[in-house]
Amino acid sequence: MQFTHPELLWALLLLLLPIIIHLFQLRRFKKTPFTNVKLLQKVVSQSRKSNRLKKWLLLFARLGLIAALVLAFAQPFIANKTAFVEKDTVIYLDDSFSLQAQNDAGSLFDNAVQSVLKGSEREQNVTLFTNTRTFARSYIRDIRGSLLELTPSPHQLSIDEVLIKANTLFESGTGKEKDLIILSDFQDRFASAEINIPEDVRVLAVDLKPEEPNNVAIDSLYVSSTNPTTTELGVILSKTGEIEDIPVSLFDDDRLIAKSSATFDGTEKARVIFSVPEDESINGRVEISDAGLDFDNHLYFNLGDKSRIKVMVIGLTSDNYLQRIFTEQEFDLTSVALSELNYTAIESQNLVILNELLALPLALQNTLSAFSREGGHIVVVPGKNSNLSEYNNFLTGFGQLRLGAPRTDSLRVTSISFQHPLYKQVFEQEVANFQYPSTTYYYPIESFMGTVLGYSDNSAFLSGRSGLYVFSSPLATVDCNFINSPLVVPSFYEMGKQSLALPDLYYSLGDRSDVDVSIPMAQDQIIKVAREGYEFIPLQQSFAKKTRLTFIDNPVLHGIYSVLVKDDTLKKISFNYPRAESNLTYSDPSNLSGLNMKENIEELFTDLAEENRVESLWKWFVILALVFLLAEVGIQKFIR
Repeated sequence: MQFTHPELLWALLLLLLPIIIHLFQLRRFKKTPFTNVKLLQKVVSQSRKSNRLKKWLLLFARLGLIAALVLAFAQPFIANKTAFVEKDTVIYLDDSFSLQAQNDAGSLFDNAVQSVLKGSEREQNVTLFTNTRTFARSYIRDIRGSLLELTPSPHQLSIDEVLIKANTLFESGTGKEKDLIILSDFQDRFASAEINIPEDVRVLAVDLKPEEPNNVAIDSLYVSSTNPTTTELGVILSKTGEIEDIPVSLFDDDRLIAKSSATFDGTEKARVIFSVPEDESINGRVEISDAGLDFDNHLYFNLGDKSRIKVMVIGLTSDNYLQRIFTEQEFDLTSVALSELNYTAIESQNLVILNELLALPLALQNTLSAFSREGGHIVVVPGKNSNLSEYNNFLTGFGQLRLGAPRTDSLRVTSISFQHPLYKQVFEQEVANFQYPSTTYYYPIESFMGTVLGYSDNSAFLSGRSGLYVFSSPLATVDCNFINSPLVVPSFYEMGKQSLALPDLYYSLGDRSDVDVSIPMAQDQIIKVAREGYEFIPLQQSFAKKTRLTFIDNPVLHGIYSVLVKDDTLKKISFNYPRAESNLTYSDPSNLSGLNMKENIEELFTDLAEENRVESLWKWFVILALVFLLAEVGIQKFIR
């Protein structure tokens, strides 16, 4: 037992007062003359014994009364050892889309929010953060409204990121006991095999898995095939759980234009094909009705932008492979000999390929430099025995970039920069073995721009960045077999696609996306992007013939957006939530070392409350004092 005011215990010395008074009363005699005491001897003996008992009982009652009052004012209590240790508590509430999964009581996320509001101590100052928001050092009652307004989002921190962020939110150098509470469903992508928990942090966790993880997601949409009259759209769906088929609807705005059914046939994937008129523009939406997660039941897209990317190839040296790559459906390809080149036609192009020219006249150099400054893209493929002084005079205008004297070593292209913007969207995974192209004639590249494709000696076969790419070797000669390699198509195709960022069918929120609008903007004009009830201004860069829009942090909501100049709609583009959260596969958090798992949120907060419980006893001592007071009154009244 402990006391809030132990200094008041000195008042127990007051217990000496009734003891001293009692002792003096026992020693006091009163003489009364009487003629004959023989007859009263027996009565006097009995009265003296009764009086002595009464005094002892009064003494004990008074001692008990004083002691109980003193102890009551000292405020005694019983508490656990941890109750008075200052705590710094940080709560991570997973608000990723997978928490939309349902249980009998509703969605996992809504239930978690309600449990936090009910279970946490109202007087406890905590820090609570989600994947997107942070409420630093707040009382739960003060952020109740904000918590109720939270909705699941497409963002997901990993458990390592949660630990790092929590560590920054703890108060530093305070000597407090640090508790991190993790409330998550522990999807596979959230948890990792090994986690590094700081020694001074205790991690408490609750696993919020659904009882039956069933979900169907619209994964992706693509153009399957085209012909002069129709375009076939392929829709890929995935599932988690025991689901065999599901209806799929295709809308143009709010008009239902097609309906089909996806059958999984015992697999995790299903495909549906829709046919639409080839010449029709569609602001499309694919939709399913699924009792699992809601965010992946819709996929928005736009079909019908017939703009083609303009590509000019200067030099007629074996350009057949380029004609096969830059098809009429997507590109407007022009091939011209240097002697027949109309320099004024360059400015209307999006991509210019210098195809193994032996010379670069100064007029062409100046025209290409101006073309590049206005946002045009250039690919340089040197020829065998090209004039290096003219090439280097042109390339040095782009920085520290030049070609060295030709070499005839035999080298193989053995490395790919998979994270380079040219290939980032090409490969689903890094490829270790591929058909290595080789060359026996090349110009060593001296460049600060980095290597896109590299030789076995770590020198660059292809170097550059978006806007300028330089090959070190002629491509259409017996000295190099790159045009027969699987790499030739994605390399040139992506160079062409990046030169004019035409809208894709749709974009994923959170990824960097570039869209080019084929109009120059006046200095005082601003392009806006809007949908119903939501409008923002994207990053934009104006060139002579186009304006490039860049989307990174905005938008945050999925849907079909209009690109606006004043009130005029230039085009429409679609954004969708990423689908990583759709896969409801989970890890077992009990296998993660260092986590103290709790059955549910209610149990977690009950255990924390028990650790902090302080049982006050002063009321009981007040009651005991009243008992002693009543006892004294009873003794005085009933004992003679």
